[in-house]
Amino acid sequence: MSSTSSAKRAVCHIVAMPYPGRGHINPLMNLSNELASKSDNILITFVVTEEWLSFIGSERKAGKIRFRCIPNVVPSELVRASDMIGFLEAVWTKMEAPFEQLLDELELPPTLIIADTHLFWAVSVGNRRNIPVASFWPMSTTMFSVFHHFHLFQEKGHFQVDLLGNALIYNENEQVEYIPGVSSTRLLDLPGFNGGIYPLILKQILGCVSWAGKANYLLLPSIYALESQTIDALKAELSLSIYTVGPSIPYLDLSHGDKGDCLQWLDRQPGNSVLYVSMGSFLSVSNVQMEEITAGLQDSGVRFLLVAREGSWKLKHGYGGEGLVVPWCDQLRVLCHPSIGGFWSHCGWNSVKEGIFAGTPFLTFPLFADQNLNSKLIVEDWKIGWRIKKHQFTTRGEVSSLVTKLMDLESDDEVKQMRARAKELQKECLQAIERHGSSESNINSFIHSILQFNDH
Repeated sequence: MSSTSSAKRAVCHIVAMPYPGRGHINPLMNLSNELASKSDNILITFVVTEEWLSFIGSERKAGKIRFRCIPNVVPSELVRASDMIGFLEAVWTKMEAPFEQLLDELELPPTLIIADTHLFWAVSVGNRRNIPVASFWPMSTTMFSVFHHFHLFQEKGHFQVDLLGNALIYNENEQVEYIPGVSSTRLLDLPGFNGGIYPLILKQILGCVSWAGKANYLLLPSIYALESQTIDALKAELSLSIYTVGPSIPYLDLSHGDKGDCLQWLDRQPGNSVLYVSMGSFLSVSNVQMEEITAGLQDSGVRFLLVAREGSWKLKHGYGGEGLVVPWCDQLRVLCHPSIGGFWSHCGWNSVKEGIFAGTPFLTFPLFADQNLNSKLIVEDWKIGWRIKKHQFTTRGEVSSLVTKLMDLESDDEVKQMRARAKELQKECLQAIERHGSSESNINSFIHSILQFNDH
C-alpha cells in the first residue's frame, strides 16, 4: 500500500450535512470548527446547497474544513417562509439523491456523516453504505424529548386530531407532567398544540426523531447543567451514544472581526444600560406589531439596540438618541459587550444559548415552533427572564412597563435575583467549555470514539 493511501486511511473524514436554514447551519458549523481544532486527524467536508454556499462561503472556518455543494433542489431561502410545507417536502424528498452523488465524487471516502436530525434520510444513506452517522439535533434537549415521547400525549388523551390533522384542544393551559425528565409544561407551549404549521407536518417531524434512534450517535448542542434531568432520562432510554456538545455558538471567534458602527455605539453607552432586541433571522412580526413594540421601547426611555431587517428599516427614522437600529449585527459580540443589560429574544435555541453565555436576563417574545418551549425554560425553569408575549398582540404599554422594570438596575429584588441567576448560568456555561468541563469532555469522548472507529 502506498504512503499516500496510508495517510488517507489515517484521516477521519467527516461529511457534515446541515438542514438548509441559518439556525441549523450555524451550530453545526460551530461544532465542526471545534472538532477540527481539536484533532490533526480530522478533515471535514461541509455540504450545503449552491445558494447557501453563496451566503456562507466567505465566512471564517477552520483550515481543515472545506465546503462542497449540492444543486439548489429546495426553494430559495428568500421565499421559504411563504411555503414552509413545500420547502420541507423538498428537504425530505429531493436532497438525498444529490447528497449520495456527492459522496461518490469525494476523493477521500467519508468515515462519518454528521447530519441534522431533520434530514432523516442521511441515517438511511449511512446505514446502506456502512458509514456511521451522528444525528445532530439543533434544538433543546427538552424539545427532542417532547417529540420522542409524543405518543404519551395520545395515550393520555391530550392529543386528538380532526379530519385535517389539526390538534383539538380543550384546555390549552393544562399542565403536562409525564414527559420523562421534563418539568411541568402547559400544552400551549408544546409544538403540535400551539398552532403554526406543526399540525400538518408533525408526523414527519416525529419520523425524523425516530430515525435519529437508528444512528450511531446523537449530538445535542446543549450544556449538561442546563438540561441535566432531560439528558439523563434520554440516556437511560436510548441505546445510541449521546453527547452534549454545546453551546455550539461562535465563542471561538469573539476576538476576531471588525468593530462596526453598532459596537462603536455600544462603547459610548454606560454599563448594563442597553436592551438588545432581536426577532431572529427567519420569521418576523407584523408591521403593526413592530410599530407597537418600537413605540413601547421609545416610551420606556431605555437605551436599545434593535436588529430590524429590510422590511422594518423604515422605522429607523422614528428614533431619537436613545435607540440604534441596524439591519444586522454580530450577535454574540454584541451580547457580550459590557453595555448590554438585557436581551429581548424570539427564543430560537441558538439565541438562547448566546444569551446564557453572555449572562444576560431575557424578555421572551416567542414566535414559532420550539420557541414557546424555550421561553418556558427561560422563565419557569431557569428563572432568568420574563415573557413579554403572553397573547397574540402585545401593546406598547406592556412593552414599556416590562422594559423599564428589567433595565432598572436599582429595581426590586425579583430583578436582582434574576440577574444573579443569569450570571450563575453564565458561569456554568463557561465551566462546561473549559478543560474537563462537561461539553469539553463530551467532545473529546466523541472524537476518541470516531477515531477508534476509523482505525478499524
